[in-house]
Amino acid sequence: MEQILVATLWSIGIMLGCTFLGIGIGVGQIGAKVAESVGRNPETKSDVIHSALVVLVILAVFLLLLFGFTFLLLFYNPLIA
Repeated sequence: MEQILVATLWSIGIMLGCTFLGIGIGVGQIGAKVAESVGRNPETKSDVIHSALVVLVILAVFLLLLFGFTFLLLFYNPLIA
């Protein structure tokens, strides 16, 4: 039973670490491309920023779902019977 808890906590840590690494890289790339596109064509600033914010909101929703999944694994682990 302790091995299951250790494996669960280890995999949750790996999952959250990889998620935050990917989100950090992705948000940085989105910000760089937004700055590049606004620099090339300043007239489309509001459209570009609006599109980027929609993507960031969807990313935040997926992050909240991941937190829900990790709390599900922490407190209602189906492997422990």
